[in-house]
Amino acid sequence: MCEMTGQPSAEAIAAKKKLSSQFFKKGISIAIFSGIMYGFYSAFLSLGMTKGVWSDWYGTNTAGLSAFVITYVLGALGSAVNDSCSAIWAMLYAGIRGKFGDFLRCINTTPGRVMILAALIGGPISSTAYVIGLQMAGSIVIPITALCPAIGAILGRILFKQELNKRMTLGIAICVAASFMIGSTSITGSAPKGALLGICIAFIAALGWGFEGCVAGYGTSMIDSEIGITIRQATSGLSNLIILIPIMGMLAGSVKLSTHLVAQAFTSGSAMIWFAVSGLCAFVSYMSWYKGNSMCGAALGMACNGTYSFWGPFACWIILGVIFGKSGWSIPAIGWIAAVLMVFGILVIAMNPMDLFRKKEDK
Repeated sequence: MCEMTGQPSAEAIAAKKKLSSQFFKKGISIAIFSGIMYGFYSAFLSLGMTKGVWSDWYGTNTAGLSAFVITYVLGALGSAVNDSCSAIWAMLYAGIRGKFGDFLRCINTTPGRVMILAALIGGPISSTAYVIGLQMAGSIVIPITALCPAIGAILGRILFKQELNKRMTLGIAICVAASFMIGSTSITGSAPKGALLGICIAFIAALGWGFEGCVAGYGTSMIDSEIGITIRQATSGLSNLIILIPIMGMLAGSVKLSTHLVAQAFTSGSAMIWFAVSGLCAFVSYMSWYKGNSMCGAALGMACNGTYSFWGPFACWIILGVIFGKSGWSIPAIGWIAAVLMVFGILVIAMNPMDLFRKKEDK
């Protein structure tokens, strides 16, 4: 007769460890996939802004638009169109999952309002700065925006008294060094005109996303991440369209002009095809990021998502430079080195890299 000890068998413990290991590794894969999708979102968004009516706006005759409109209003419009498409994908997904009612109910709750605040920071401000930076300096700005985890760690320390130890400080220093390496490319002869200003604007995106991460972390701790993402994308798209772009139009001297540009953008079929794709990639990226974080931990998930500092320039180079033959999307060698260094810096901020080998040894 077997004696009941109440202790789990060695086989059960081994099976549990194997299951946990598989779950952890899958989480890492999903989080890395979120970084890849963010890279392709950047590429397809930039591609959409070269098609249809956008080609006229950015063409040699500039369709009679002022420099302010071309640089800033169109950047905000590109962000608004993409986020609106992404919001539609998010709401369709919520409907398929039977969560659309939950989305409507959660909007006017405390965590819902927190997500709205995060979206207002990351949407009209950061997303627009990101798109403007892309248009001015090319994909070299993508690793700059990947400074957001470093900025988030600093802001978390200031605002919420979160830990900022020597390892995290080292990671921040690595990221800053990488950003200086990237910035140095703007003073070379191969850099596009306005690259330095584009890089500076990209820092605004990094600052906003770092702050958004601090705020959204609080909101998603109390709300379904799928609902939170839907609130975030819907708020970002709407606030861009009804708040930021009219303000930009006023600064440009005509609110009617901004309304006219919005109508033209959404009715330009050849461009909207690519905006629909970029919106889908953005939605999938956010979805994968939150899911990956829940499986492998927020710190490691953030580091894996931060690999978009490499995947972004790579996707832009492949899609825009190689496939569509557009100039200005190649990256100098120092840019690639800095992008990889940025990924390593983000990893150091998020965790001790040696823990990856320890986990492997323990499993």
